[in-house]
Parts: sequence; C-alpha cells; structure tokens
Amino acid sequence: MYVARALELRDGDRAWLEAVTRASTAPAGVVQRARIVLLAADGVPNTEIAERTSSSRPTVVKWRNRYVEAGIDGLGDLPRPGRAPEIDEIEVLAETLADKGMPPAELGVTHWSSRLLAARLGISFATVARIWRKWNIQPHRIETFKFSTDPELEPKIRDVVGLYLDPPANAVVVSIDELGRTGAR
Repeated sequence: MYVARALELRDGDRAWLEAVTRASTAPAGVVQRARIVLLAADGVPNTEIAERTSSSRPTVVKWRNRYVEAGIDGLGDLPRPGRAPEIDEIEVLAETLADKGMPPAELGVTHWSSRLLAARLGISFATVARIWRKWNIQPHRIETFKFSTDPELEPKIRDVVGLYLDPPANAVVVSIDELGRTGAR
C-alpha cells in the first residue's frame, strides 16, 4: 500500500496552524484543514488522517495538495459560483433613519426592530442587524419626547408631585393609567 510522505511545512506555518486548531472562534472548516495539514506534516498516512478528522481520504488529499500549491492561503474557501447577493446598505440606512428614525405611524410602533425593517424591505433580519452594527445604528435607543394632549395634565402632575413632596402619614400610592394597568411602566 502506498503511503504519502510527510508534508513539508513552510517557515512559520506550524505555529499558525497550531494556533488555529486551538482557537475557539476559528471556523470549523479551517480548523479541520489545519489539523489535516499538521497530521500530514507529522507523517501520518492519509487514511488515518481521514479517520482522525472525520473526513474522507479524497478530502485529505485535496487539502494536502492545496497547501502544497498555495500554502496557508490555500486552506481558505474559494469563491462560490453564482452572483453575489446585492443588498443596498444605503436603502437600509435611509429607511432606518428617515423621519428621525421613527417607523411610519401605520405600523403602530415607536421604534424599528431588525425583524420589522427586514420584513418591510424583503431581506433577512440578520442582514439588517449586521448593517446596523457596521454603521453603529441603534434605533431602539432613539429617545423621543411626546407632549400630552390631556387638558387635566397640570393638576395631575401637581397632585403626584405633592404626594412625593409631602406624603400623608401611612399613605400607599397606587398608579393606574387610563387603560386600567397598574404599576410602573
């Protein structure tokens, strides 16, 4: 049976490959490829490398050859066929920031969410969230000030402030809004 000879690593590659195999944030595919190359450099037969890395023998041969041809750069993914998705970041930003960052009134909400905007634009919410992170946009933190139209607002405020400034002895204050909900909001 033919056993491939040990793979010769380029200068400095072993340290990088070992670091990748230990990195918790490295993509799983890259970690597996680094392990294949390291095992091949240690002289482990391709069949055994395939067993240890839970891959096939042709996969091991492929990554050995890609390393020989291009070094560490050869372990990355090649471009996929097909047209790249076209998402207009400017459209997402314009829709988010239009009208001082407030969604249209007919939606019945006070702030954009990534899911709501994604549904409106016909794209994924993860894409909206990624664009917001990239441009450091946080629509949920947009502060708004609303004027009350209640003609009895001033007397109500005086009553509440009066209770705080001079509460009656043994008093209990319960807050109830116009809709009958209790508690702080």
